[in-house]
Order: sequence, then C-alpha cells, then structure tokens
Amino acid sequence: MASSNFIDYVKFCARSGKGGAGSAHLRREKFVPKGGPDGGDGGRGGHIILRGNAQHWTLLHLKYQKHVIAGGGENGGSGRKSGAQGEDVLLEVPLGTVARHAETGEIMGEVTEDGQELLLLEGGRGGLGNDHFKTSTFQTPRFAQPGEPGKEEWFILELKVLADVGLIGFPNAGKSTLLSVISAAQPEIADYPFTTLTPNLGVVEYRNYQSFVMADIPGIIEGAAEGKGLGTRFLRHIERNAILLFTIPADSDDIMLEYHTLLSELERYNPEMLDKKRMMAITKGDLLDDELHQAIEEELELDIPYIFISAVTESNLTKLKDNLWQLLH
Repeated sequence: MASSNFIDYVKFCARSGKGGAGSAHLRREKFVPKGGPDGGDGGRGGHIILRGNAQHWTLLHLKYQKHVIAGGGENGGSGRKSGAQGEDVLLEVPLGTVARHAETGEIMGEVTEDGQELLLLEGGRGGLGNDHFKTSTFQTPRFAQPGEPGKEEWFILELKVLADVGLIGFPNAGKSTLLSVISAAQPEIADYPFTTLTPNLGVVEYRNYQSFVMADIPGIIEGAAEGKGLGTRFLRHIERNAILLFTIPADSDDIMLEYHTLLSELERYNPEMLDKKRMMAITKGDLLDDELHQAIEEELELDIPYIFISAVTESNLTKLKDNLWQLLH
C-alpha cells in the first residue's frame, strides 16, 4: 500500500433526496359518480448511508468525491399509487471509519464490522395523498401534502487503523525495521526521523498457521496531544489497537523518560488508552554488550513486560511474538 495513497481523512457535502409530493387526484370513471379522492403518497427521498467493507484499507476512493447527492422521491399518482422511493447512496468505507459532523464535531457513528450500515443523512419524507384527509363530513379534499425537502450537511470521515498490535515510539526508534522483519510489510526505512508518515500494516505469522496484525504508527513527538507536528492525526490510529508495543532504542539517553513521555502524550489525547495492554521492546539490542545490557536492566523500573530485541540480527523476535500472542489471548 503506497503511502501517498493512504488517505485517512476526507470532508464532503452530503445531500439527501427530497420526498415526493402526495397526489390530490379525484377518481373520475364512467359509471362511478363522485368517485372521491384517490391520490397516492409521495415516495421518500434517498438516504446517505455508510457501509463497512473489509476490502477497503483507505478512504482514497472518496478523496475527490466532494458532493454526494441522493435521488429524490417520485410524486404520488392516481388510484392510491405511491411514488417510488429516491435512490439511496451507499458509501463503502474501511473498517475503523468514524463519521462526524463537520460543523458541530458531533460523532455520528463508527463503522467497525464488514457489512455494517450507518445512516448518515435521512431522506425527506414523502407527502400524503388526499385520500388520507377525507372524513365523513369532508369527503372531497382537493389538496395533498408536499414532500419534505432533503437535508444538506458537511461531514468528516476519519479512519482509525484496526490492528492487534500497535508500535508506539518516537521517530527513528526502529518501528518500521521491526515491522519489515517480523512481517511481509515493506515500509519505507531510512536513518532519519519521520520516514513513516502514514500507518503501515503487516500480518505477523505465528505458530500453527495463526497470525495477528501489527501496525507501524508514525513516530510521536512531545506535544503531539496538542497537535504538534501531525500529532493528533497519528494518535487516533492508536485508539483501535488491542496491544500497545512501546519501541525504544537501546541507545536512548533515558529509556524510562521516553516511556513516560509517550504515556503522557497518550493520556492527554485519550485517558482510555492507558487501559490497553502494554509491552516494551527495547530495539537495537545488537548495539549492546553484556555489561551495557546489565546496566540498562538495573535502571528499568517497569510495571509492564519488556524484552530486548534486534531486528538486524533477529534476536528474540520469536520470543517477542510469543509474548504478544499471550497478551492477545
């Protein structure tokens, strides 16, 4: 999946269909004097509906669709015939899509399952025909209801990546390298910060033909919760990960400080993130000799499991997968 094609945010204008007008027809047939009202109802206007599609991984197909317009309902006819309903618009979205109102920020709903439908904008109701308004004392109503107009609103769709394990860390912590070795994913890798600007997903194969999904989340920086850099755009992808795997390089000046800084950013963005299962992978373990390894272990004061790994030498990667699998199950 090319990073330039990973679109996780779109804004568009949706307009539901107007309802059809009711008919004010009066029955006129030979040998049927004073046939009375027989106007049918108008059809409802088309809805705007989101539908989950597990085959979509991005909102790219909606990027250039700035206006979404549903069909209008048909007018009612004679003989109490109802008008046809307006054509609904079904927008297929990847799982993990959140819809919110562009002006108020109100969350309209979330699509998390394949085939799940979310009514985004309701079509206008069709008007009632004159047949509904006749009474014993008013037998020939010559009027009917007009259809309701459609609604027009601006919406924002945001994609939050769905994954079992999310890689959390500062830029250049070795997350992309780890994902490329442990799965078949091929993220861009380079020796400078912010090589990764969009999430990368990889399927990690496990024992007995089992697997789990790992996501390489772009590097977080201090102040990300306040929107520094592309902070909030990155942080929202972490919300849907079952396990948070903190990746901190072994050559870090202060591993505990980095860990608590990352925790602080997650808490400020959404305190519920701290309820997720956590684990730490200390990367670039091939840079350590036994003495440095021991010194780092003595400084660690963690309440979560941790492991020293090296993506270059593939040291402890099998053990890492075992630990993650146990946390998942």
